[in-house]
Amino acid sequence: MSLAYDDLRDFIAQVDDLGALRRIDGADPYLEVGAITEVAAGMPDCPALLFDHMPGVQKGFRIFSNATVQAKRAALALGISTQLSPIEALKVWKDKRSTLKAVPPVSVTRADFLENSQTGAAVDLGIFPVPKWHQNDGGAYIGSGSLVIMKDPDTGWMNASIYRVQVHGKNRVTIQFDHKGRHGNMIAQKYWDRGERCPVAVVNGEDPALFIAGFEYLPAEKSEYDFAGAIKGRPIAVYPGPFTGLPLPARAEIILEGHLLRPEELTLPEGPFGEFTGYYAADTRPAPVMDVEAVHYRNDPILLGSPPMKPPRFHFGLPFRAASIWGDLENCGVTDVVGAWQHVSQLMTVIALEQRYAGHAKRAGLIAAANSYMGRLVVIVDEDVDPSNLADVMWAVTTRAEPSESVDIIKDAWSSALDPRIPLAEKSRGATSHSKMIINACKPFAWRQDYPKSSALSIADARAIELKWQHALKAPQ
Repeated sequence: MSLAYDDLRDFIAQVDDLGALRRIDGADPYLEVGAITEVAAGMPDCPALLFDHMPGVQKGFRIFSNATVQAKRAALALGISTQLSPIEALKVWKDKRSTLKAVPPVSVTRADFLENSQTGAAVDLGIFPVPKWHQNDGGAYIGSGSLVIMKDPDTGWMNASIYRVQVHGKNRVTIQFDHKGRHGNMIAQKYWDRGERCPVAVVNGEDPALFIAGFEYLPAEKSEYDFAGAIKGRPIAVYPGPFTGLPLPARAEIILEGHLLRPEELTLPEGPFGEFTGYYAADTRPAPVMDVEAVHYRNDPILLGSPPMKPPRFHFGLPFRAASIWGDLENCGVTDVVGAWQHVSQLMTVIALEQRYAGHAKRAGLIAAANSYMGRLVVIVDEDVDPSNLADVMWAVTTRAEPSESVDIIKDAWSSALDPRIPLAEKSRGATSHSKMIINACKPFAWRQDYPKSSALSIADARAIELKWQHALKAPQ
């Protein structure tokens, strides 16, 4: 199935049709846009926001935020029915993800992003509404949801990942790769080792399929363009950048072209920047500098903003990595998994299954823990518990888990330098691991048939009632 939207503007129109878009006039890009974005992301309906008429910014130069932080909009971006429940939508995505076939981009003869251009000394990033998202950020970030486009000089592999991009004046930005294992850093290093600057483009305002692809953990030599084309069911249209020759999304909103300077030439202090954990995980540190040689933008351009926020606010309303863990469980032969979800911005993983044998739940918990990036908590629940409903999960924890029997601690497990709980002294020595707690909140297998019966509707029955009576249950507009 092909997705209905062609670009970010089409997607915004569809969000508006869902009644999920709020237009905000007069907000200041300095802290206020970020604050409104965070407050809105914490609201029950979690609306998407389109900012305009900002102080000091030309009318029509806009910011779009909270694009996919809610489940229906995440489903819309993936071409999945917005009428599905969150757990149903995630299962559809899991199944779709496992069968996707790469769709390479196609070159076109014109590009919308060339409606306006600045080059050389005329480049001025100050014309755009570049937010300072969080109070203690080290500066303004044009790239919080932006693609960084690079080409491997040896293989031609096109990489289009999301890295944060901080503005340092009219024509310079820094790109933070986080660590040397990032694909972008690996590609740049090849140019630097040859004594060359690395051609690079920053895409601000890509369509949601590219945004999703940019966050995916794809293997080396696999292109996000191909993955986005697979999501959309048709190729991404690209046009060669006039200054770099890199293939760039033809319908993108704002594109910066230039070169990453060799670190020996110049680095600039980058950060700190509020992380998805809700903390500042690192102080200011040197980052590679991009000399911006050209800026291209559409008429009335839209900057896509996706700042990390305090959990449970997250980039995506559907936890894609939970779908990956669900697939991992199935690939390892763990049967009867009926659902998976992640709460607190992927820091807590929940697996729902129908127990078939003693140790079934523990087996699933161990595999989930091994594949939960940074997550300290893994909870296993029975099939009558909706893993996407945190209140339902905690009901199972408080009525089915016995602390002295149902908890296991795994030491020295997978985490990250972004983990705020790892002491700074340990991080300085390279420590990036922590312990993980597995909570078995399933009915005890040996006597599950004798466990007191639940008085609640089954998940299927509750869903049927919701669909039949939703017209009456919805608040009047």
